[in-house]
Amino acid sequence: MTFLLVYYILLSVGLFFLFKKTNDIPAWKGLVPVLNFIEWCKLIGRPPWFAVWLLVPIVNLFIYAGLAIDGVRSFGKHLFWHSLVAVVATPLYFLYLGLSKDEKYEGPILERERKYKADIQQAQEAGNERQLRKLEQKNPFKKSPTREWAEAVIFAVFAAAFIRMFLIEAYVIPTSSMEGSLLVGDFLFVSKAHYGIRTPQTIAMVPLLHNRIPFLGTESYLENPKLPYYRLPALEKIDHNDPVVFNYPEGDSVYFFPGRTWSVHDVKRGAVPTQYVNLINQGRVPLITRPVDKKDHYIKRCIGLPGDTISIIDRQVYINGQPAQNPEHIQFIYQVTSPTRLNTRNFVQWGISAEDQLNLQTTQTGGSIATLVLNQQQIDQLKAMDPGIQIENLEYGELTKDQARLFPHDPEHYPDFTVDNYGPIYIPKAGETIALSTDNLAPYRRIINVYEDNDLEVRNGQIYINGQSADEYTFMMNYFWMMGDNRHNSEDSRVWGFVPEDHIVGKPLFIWFSTRGGLSGIRWQRIFKSAASRQ
Repeated sequence: MTFLLVYYILLSVGLFFLFKKTNDIPAWKGLVPVLNFIEWCKLIGRPPWFAVWLLVPIVNLFIYAGLAIDGVRSFGKHLFWHSLVAVVATPLYFLYLGLSKDEKYEGPILERERKYKADIQQAQEAGNERQLRKLEQKNPFKKSPTREWAEAVIFAVFAAAFIRMFLIEAYVIPTSSMEGSLLVGDFLFVSKAHYGIRTPQTIAMVPLLHNRIPFLGTESYLENPKLPYYRLPALEKIDHNDPVVFNYPEGDSVYFFPGRTWSVHDVKRGAVPTQYVNLINQGRVPLITRPVDKKDHYIKRCIGLPGDTISIIDRQVYINGQPAQNPEHIQFIYQVTSPTRLNTRNFVQWGISAEDQLNLQTTQTGGSIATLVLNQQQIDQLKAMDPGIQIENLEYGELTKDQARLFPHDPEHYPDFTVDNYGPIYIPKAGETIALSTDNLAPYRRIINVYEDNDLEVRNGQIYINGQSADEYTFMMNYFWMMGDNRHNSEDSRVWGFVPEDHIVGKPLFIWFSTRGGLSGIRWQRIFKSAASRQ
């Protein structure tokens, strides 16, 4: 906000000195909010009402850029770099033009352009070739082919970045955590307007890149300057079972590896392979800090809404004590026993990815024992291959063995939490107040300290928030509980907890392309299929 305030003050002072060089606009109007933008429009030859466009979110970015360029052109600055500096550093350029004794106001540029075009058209209609050639040769508004191409490319990049930033962005599903609703290799279009357009917080960035520059191996943005969180009104609210794209909540401090990104919390919880931990400890992999809007993107299904109480009993999710509706293709781990060698030829076609084939062994009798992640349809397809195939539930033990890896990472106070039997746990709602003690602090510690930016500490069994003793807390934001459809092969809220509302990115719309790898692996039947299904 300080940055914006200083920027606006400098811009107003710049307009004051620009208006001073005109005969029609009193200089003092440059310092009056709203009025200065109306007079700016007059300065370049726009009608006063044109300033209303500056009140329209997102559109105002394009309008402002046009006003800046036409402002310097009204002072005879027609070169490409003049326009570039006008957009990038408008206040400073206006101050230069207003204070320099050598720079003169030549009149409203748009009126002069319209008059020049009218003169050319009149010469054409009169058949005056001599006058026409003279006008075209001396045309101060004519641009070279190189500049035309450069401006077209810049506009295309800017427009694409604008659409990507505010309206629709393309994503690809990299893991099997949402199978079989969304498969590895599905390319999605995600709407950023449905749940409310989130205005950028990081403003110094490489266009069209999220957080990494390919090949260079560096971040694609500067953390400062930055803007506060703000979201425009939503077209619809997030509902139970909606698939949602959001920023990874624990992604503020990460170690980047080619295969995936690990958070510092993953390292502390022992979730990172030893070879990576060794590289980190040797200082060969730097710690990267990221603002909210530059954290990695995840997609999961919203299971719990603000104010809900979530629990899982024998794999079934309960919301406020009632069984939740399960996704149609919900997946769990099973042990598959076959009297003969298990035929895996159709696994890819059935959606059983390599990530879902956890183990496959041949028995001494020529049969097979496999550990697979399956949904009910895949179970039926396996049984149809051979009546002798047996499929049994398998307790998921990887995370269950170490309760410290399960949110809220407090085995002392939450000793019985497992992947399949979890909770109950309350999902915070903005404005709600809860009693706070060291017994129930763990689920809400990161909310209070990180997401809502308070100084939290515990001394001698007493909780202190911003230096004051506290036995209750009122939440400032809404929070959500996200889980993958692949319940045994998904790192979700059971691992890293709540998703704050300022981390919500958008709503998946449809699958525009899908591939298993290569042209031969295109899943034609999935193209243009809806990705927003609650099933």
